[in-house]
Amino acid sequence: MPRPEIVCRPVARPDEAALHHRIRHEVFVLEQAVFEASDLDAHDRADSTIKVVAWAATPDGSWQAGGAVRLYPLRPGIWQGDRLAVLPPFRAWNLGGTLVRFAVDTAASLGGAEMLAHVQAANVRFFERLGWRRRGEPEIYVGLPHQLMAIDLAGAGRAGARHRPPPATVTPAAGRSPARS
Repeated sequence: MPRPEIVCRPVARPDEAALHHRIRHEVFVLEQAVFEASDLDAHDRADSTIKVVAWAATPDGSWQAGGAVRLYPLRPGIWQGDRLAVLPPFRAWNLGGTLVRFAVDTAASLGGAEMLAHVQAANVRFFERLGWRRRGEPEIYVGLPHQLMAIDLAGAGRAGARHRPPPATVTPAAGRSPARS
């Protein structure tokens, strides 16, 4: 099956935030067992945190949510990206790369100079291919080996992640319409 059109955008409503959290729960709690019961933390309650959902077009013209990421400022000019989660059926389409580029572009557009991420060891090469660089030695983060990585946001607008909202139709599996009111 050819790669579908993929669109990323920040959540705008409570039902979209719930969908964002459901995707993360499926990946980090149920699939990877990184967290025992929930991956939610104080950043999820902070107004400065931007939660993003990636939508993939389906052959029937609807949209299905397949991934999520969040980003937030650590201090002026420095952003953190984390909780990158892609559901298994969407991994072959590089939905994760689209989400990472969207997060980088978003932080850059908001005045960020650098973005940091604690990347699971198995995903370091993936991030390096997206222009990220290792910072320091591997460390234990949320109980697993991670690598602190960074990307300079000065030229981040080059990434080109799709920002427009998808149409108002979604598959029943996605739950609710991604269109903004």
